[in-house]
Formats: sequence, C-alpha cells, structure tokens
Amino acid sequence: MRSAVNRVELAELSDADEETSSPEEGRVPVWLTQVPYALVLSALAAGIVIVAAAYFKRGPAIIAGALLLAAAFRAFLPHDWVGMLAVRRRWVDLVTLITMAVLLIVLAWVAPQLSS
Repeated sequence: MRSAVNRVELAELSDADEETSSPEEGRVPVWLTQVPYALVLSALAAGIVIVAAAYFKRGPAIIAGALLLAAAFRAFLPHDWVGMLAVRRRWVDLVTLITMAVLLIVLAWVAPQLSS
C-alpha cells in the first residue's frame, strides 16, 4: 500500500514539474553556448600562426587579445552562455585570464625585434 502511494505522489510531482517549466523555455541551445569559446579559440590559433611565422611581437599581442576577449565573455555573459570558458568560479577565471594577458603584453613589449 505504501509503495503505491509513493508512486502516485511521484507521478503527481513529475506532472507538476512538466507543467511549470518547459525544458526549452529560457534555455540556450548547446551549440550556441560554444560560440564564445570558438571565437576565443580561433583568435588563439591566429596568434599561434603569427608567432610561427616569426612575428614575435604581434603574435603574443593577438593571443593576449584573445585572453582578454575570453575574460570579457566570462565577465559579462551569463553562466548558461559561456560554455567551456567557465572552468572555475568566475573571479578565479577572470584573474587567471587577465594576469596571463598582461604577462603576454609585457612579453610582446620587451621582446627584441628580429632584424630581417
């Protein structure tokens, strides 16, 4: 008797949940949550290609820009929209990304210019 009552209560609870919240309502499609990550990744790839082409001042600056873009996405987009950019708590991600970007900007600034 008790298990039949529990099953009825569970069925009523699941019916109430389905009526109050639709899974599509207010949710972002999964592929759209990865767009900020794809933008940052493509900017990082562009910076790495430029470094590989022996532009040691421009490449790190572009990579630093990609890290600052990731920090901006992480700071201003809601949690459901940042996808794989959300690794830790927001403040830890921001401090890490901004610190790495500043260090790369300093590296690009002090790197000697190669004469060709």
